[in-house]
Formats: sequence, structure tokens, C-alpha cells
Amino acid sequence: MSTVSARRWAVAALGALGEAREEIDALNVFPVPDGDTGTNMYLTLEAAVMAAATVPEDAPVGRLADAFARGALLGARGNSGVIGAQMLRGWADVLADRDRLDAAAAVQGLQRADEQAWKAVNDPVEGTILSVSRAAAQAAAEALRGGGEGGRLREVVEAAVGAARAALARTPEQLPALAAAGVVDAGGRGFVVVLESLLDMLSGASRNRPSRARGGRPASRGLRPALPAVPLSTCDHLTAGGPGYEVMYLLNADDAAIARLRPRLSELGDSLVVVGGSGLWNVHVHVHDPGAAIEAALDFGRPHRIRVSHFSEHDTSHQGHVPEEPRPLEGKGLVACAAGPGLEELFASAGALVVPGGPGRRPSTAQLLAAVRRTGAHEVAVLPNDGDTHSVAQAAAVAARAEGVRVTVLPTRAQVQGLAAVAVHDPARDFQDDVVAMSSAAGQARDGAVTVAVKAGLTTAGECREGDVLGVVDGDFAVIGSDLEAVAVQVVENLLTGGGELVTLVVGAGGHDGLGKAVAAHLHRTNPRVEVSVLAGGQPRYPLLVGVE
Repeated sequence: MSTVSARRWAVAALGALGEAREEIDALNVFPVPDGDTGTNMYLTLEAAVMAAATVPEDAPVGRLADAFARGALLGARGNSGVIGAQMLRGWADVLADRDRLDAAAAVQGLQRADEQAWKAVNDPVEGTILSVSRAAAQAAAEALRGGGEGGRLREVVEAAVGAARAALARTPEQLPALAAAGVVDAGGRGFVVVLESLLDMLSGASRNRPSRARGGRPASRGLRPALPAVPLSTCDHLTAGGPGYEVMYLLNADDAAIARLRPRLSELGDSLVVVGGSGLWNVHVHVHDPGAAIEAALDFGRPHRIRVSHFSEHDTSHQGHVPEEPRPLEGKGLVACAAGPGLEELFASAGALVVPGGPGRRPSTAQLLAAVRRTGAHEVAVLPNDGDTHSVAQAAAVAARAEGVRVTVLPTRAQVQGLAAVAVHDPARDFQDDVVAMSSAAGQARDGAVTVAVKAGLTTAGECREGDVLGVVDGDFAVIGSDLEAVAVQVVENLLTGGGELVTLVVGAGGHDGLGKAVAAHLHRTNPRVEVSVLAGGQPRYPLLVGVE
């Protein structure tokens, strides 16, 4: 496989994940939409594709793979994104000294990717993407050893895809939670989608077969693959006196037209990125005259979804944009992920540089790395405040350490643990002493939450129906009921069985102020010695978060 073919695979895989994204998200085994695996994988691969788009077309496949893997790492979101990025790094390591992908390299790539995936997980479990990856790597190796037809790239990949599909189908047998929900593993499903796109490209097939990953029903499919948006962070940095406008649009045009459009746009500006195929292209360019960039497209096809932005309108704070003038690192910094506008204010008032996070908008590695850089500090503590963001924060920390910043990621898996940590944060204290104090405070904070089931499912507290109120205690579903206040009170009482002097109630979005007041009033009546603090968090999906210290 040449570099051109590798680019085509990248775009095809992104399109396939775009089609399957909602299906994969729906494989979440819990009745709350927190397990956005499909979205995380899609956004991670999108970042990888955009990074690869900046590599010259005549570059060797090894250079393309390296850019692809680096882009995935910086764009990784959630555990699934980090695992996927590690797998791509395995491929890049194998292809580093090669100018094309052949059967032997594919086998080595699958094997190295599998090794990287298992290393990326602290507590690897069978019945996940790891099982699917291992099966694909082993089958590919067997096909290559078989010789003959098995030595050809297509047949090796075909063997890997077949084994991956079979392993995916077995995941419910390996994880009881999957069997109870009647679904296969979401991460494994995403892996199969990407591998299938490679086989389709090698065999010249189109993806017309329906997916049956959930309950035997064909998954919903989009009309066409989604093309990646081009974020500012993938392009050349802005310079004084440079182009003042960013122009982006989708363009319906054939390949020959794009070949003629590229030099025209290059004459008009810089930071040109054109990706796509099969008649649909995503165009991005920095220019002085946005009208000329749009008029150029009219000569070659039909532009639509046109967006023109003056660079003064850009807020690069969430794009991983690096300051043009690096400044000396000094002092200590604190970065915190917040799941709602009220929580953002709370963390900011404690001196933290805040990154929006939480279910549905988990930050990428690049966003956390950019936040660490923006502190300008030599020593930085990071509060992920979400279990699925912890691995992303660790990846950002590794990148920051390579730049000379001392970064410590605290194991805060809930927003209330982060609030407990910042409550004792003291920027005047020695960095290590401050980290120890915050870690201790977070570790002593028990966390709970109240939410509403969006679908029927099996939880650790039993079966629930759509619309049931669910109470979470220390990360596990512990209460099922029909009344928000009753469930919230039970969650608080469960948390207080282990003792506690301070109860923090964080009210979510959607007008739940009354819920926080009602629970506080209950505590004043039944536990008058307990101090109660009611805060406006504004977080979605969870009417109430609870912390007990």
C-alpha cells in the first residue's frame, strides 16, 4: 500500500466511524449516556486525519503514519481515544523505516498495535477492544505464515477482519455486563469498523452491508461519510502581517478539479489543507481576500457550508494553540476539568485554569496540554475530575514533561473530589506538599450523584426502566427509584454511613435548585452536626452531585 492509498484508508476509516458513531455510542451498557465511545473514537481519528493532511503528498508512508499517530494522541478523548492513539503509535513504529505497507508490515503493525493497547490499560480485561485486537493480530500472523495467497496484503487483512468480527461476537460471553445488556463491546466494534474499511479499500468493495452490532438490528447509517472539520491547531501558526481570514467550505468536485484548485488557492494564501474524496472535499485556507478563495472554488465545483472567520474572532484557548513567543516557565500552576459553567467558576475562583469537560464534551489531550502550557508554570497539577479523562490527562502530562514542565495528575475521578482538592490548594506551599494535600483531600471525599435513566438497563442495583431515577454511590449505581428527592436523600444517607462532617451538594442544569434545598433541609433535620454546602454547578445529565468529607 502506497502513501496515497494510506491517506485514502484514513479518510475512509473516518467516514466509516462517522457512520457508525451513534451505533457505537448506543452500545453503552449503562442506562446513562456517559460512555460516548463512538464519539471519542471518531474525534480522535478526526484529529489524526487532519494531522496527516499536513504531510506532503510525496512523503513516505512512515512519515505519514507518524503524523497520524501524533495527531491521534493530541486529539485523543476518553479511554477509547487514548487506547486507539496508542495502537496507531504501534503502527507508526513499524512503518518508520518503510516506504509502503505490505503484508509483513501489516502483521507487524497489528502485533505492535496490540502490544501498545494492552500496555495502555492499567487493568486489562478480556471482552473488550483488547480481545478483539489480540485476535486480529494472531490471525494475521497465521495467515502470513501460511504462505501462498496468505502472503498477500489483502488476504492477511481479510484474516484479521474475520478474527476480529468473531472476537467481537464473543465479548458478551466474556463480560457479564455486555451479556445482560445484549450488546457487544463498543471499543471492539470501533476497531472492527476501522479494520473493515481497510479490507474494503484493498478489495475495492463498497460498504453496503448492514451492521448488526446491537440486538441483531441494522444500525442507522448516514447518507455519506462525514468529512473532518479542520481545526486551527492543525495549521501553520499565525504570524504578524500574515493572512487575516480563515476560509473553510465543503466542495463537490472531482479529483481532477481538486488538482487544479490546489495551486490556485496556494497563490491566494497559506495553511492550505484539502481532504476528502469520492466527489466531496473539505477545504481550508488562510487568505487576505476570502472572496477570491470562494470564487476560485466556483470554477471547479460547488462550494457549500462556507465559513469565513477573521482571526480576531478565534478563541484559541481550547484548540491547543501554542503561544508564538515562548515565555520562561516559572512558578506553580493548577489545571482543572469542569463539567458545567458553575463548576468552571468554582474551580477558577480557587486559582485553577479551567478546561470544560464532563460527559459529552470530554477534553482532548491537546486541550489539556494547551492548558498546562497556558499556566506558564514550571510545576503543574492537573485535576481530571472524571475517570474517563484521567488517561487523557496522563497522555498530556507525558507530552508536557518532554517540554520541561513538571506535571502531576491527581486521581480525581469525580467533580466533587476535584472541589475537595482545590479547597486545600495553597499556591504558596511547596509543590509536592500541595499535591499531597490535594490528593489526600480528594481521596477522603466520597462521591455520589443522581441522574435519570434514558433507557432500560441492568445496573448493580438491579434492572431499571427508562425514566427511573438512579442514585450513584462511589461510581456504582446503588439506588433505583421514581422520585429525585427520595433517591438523592438515600444517596446522601448511604455516603454518610462511613462518617462525614461536610456534605457538598452540586446542583445541575435544568432548574433543580429545589432539589438541592430539599436535600439540605433533610440533612439539617436529621444530621444537624453535618455542615452542608449547596453549590450551583450547572452540569448536564446529573441533577445533583454529592460529596461527603
